[in-house]
Amino acid sequence: MTVTHFSELELDGRLILALHDKGYDRPTAIQAKAISPAMNGRDVLGSAPTGTGKTAAFLLPVLQHLLDFPRKKSGPPRVLILTPTRELAMQVADQARELAAHTSLDIAAITGGVAYMNHAEVFSENQDMVVATTGRLLQYIKEENLDCRAVETLILDEADCLLDMGFAQDIEIISAETRWRNQTLLFSATLEGEAIHEFAERILKDPVKVEADPSRCERKKILQWYYRADDVQHKTALLVHLLKQPDVQKSVIFVRKRERVHELAIWLREAGINTCYLEGEMVQAKRNEAIKRMIDCRIDVLVATDVAARGLDIIDITHVFNFDMPRTADTYLHRIGRTGRAGRNGTAISLVEAHDHLLLCKVGRYLNEPLKPRVINNLRPKTKVPNEKSSGNPSKKVLAKRMQDKAKNKEKAKVKVRHRDTKNIGKRRQAKTKREKNAE
Repeated sequence: MTVTHFSELELDGRLILALHDKGYDRPTAIQAKAISPAMNGRDVLGSAPTGTGKTAAFLLPVLQHLLDFPRKKSGPPRVLILTPTRELAMQVADQARELAAHTSLDIAAITGGVAYMNHAEVFSENQDMVVATTGRLLQYIKEENLDCRAVETLILDEADCLLDMGFAQDIEIISAETRWRNQTLLFSATLEGEAIHEFAERILKDPVKVEADPSRCERKKILQWYYRADDVQHKTALLVHLLKQPDVQKSVIFVRKRERVHELAIWLREAGINTCYLEGEMVQAKRNEAIKRMIDCRIDVLVATDVAARGLDIIDITHVFNFDMPRTADTYLHRIGRTGRAGRNGTAISLVEAHDHLLLCKVGRYLNEPLKPRVINNLRPKTKVPNEKSSGNPSKKVLAKRMQDKAKNKEKAKVKVRHRDTKNIGKRRQAKTKREKNAE
């Protein structure tokens, strides 16, 4: 049965009212598929592109559970949500508070970059739900400041990122600490690769797998194309030109390394573009301020690394620029998911140097549709388009030569002859005498 309205999901009236306050009447595809099995107590393995409502897909069923089975007295958290970054943890906690606005549920966030004593209230007061990053949470667990025995539901948000960032062992420790739980929900933008499936098998019990819009499909609401660039200076000139176009209202620019974050921010400011930046080594207060400036429209351009921008949720971002191409197609999907959120349209533009064409081809294969090139007349590249060999698509002639070489190498392959295999060749075996058999 297709769910077309939140009221069909048997949600509490207070949650429906909160959804109405946020302007949501109809569930997204991932919400329609995931909420019912989660409310029935099943483990869920969920996948959907970023910006399609994954957060509400796991928040609504656990909030409903807390309302259906209220605790008689205050105590430690009953729901524990793990996220890969501080910003995402705070955003999930904020969204949970908005959905629980008409209830008396208590929700807290535990993240790094915050003074230890600032979390004292989490340990001393009642908490129904805690959203946390793994590092700080483990610290509190090891110091026995946080009791995990009351956790009934464990949720892993952006699970693929948690694994990519090396948190698999931390999560398994936390999973062991919450072994009395009844339910585990794992959500990710993509479920590609064996690592996440093997991890899910260890953490989940007989999960319901729900997937909305296969992660490899290009979402039509996000326009995607690329410009060829000769070098970093050419890329910067292209970027400055594009940022000054009237349709570019609010944008995020991705680079690979934090050193480039600072360089690019300086170059853009010199070009008269008011810019802020976000990178993993920043003090938490400065990271929060950078995001707040974007949300408040005091700044329209944010330069960021992949780690810093993971889970960044600013609804009205119109453009995403890949100043540096990402190393994987999964990361490309996460990047462009910063635009086109909550049903809006968006644009993703990549600036591609010659050495990036392998990555460009990889992204095209992942999306099942190659990105289309564009050119700015007064900023045309002077270098030639990389040939098939350098772009990762060998010609028929090259493939034929490889096959010939392979056949020749097979013929030339020497079989190692061992002495033990040849020393008795031609010698007839002698039957053992009766005396020899008795001796054995």
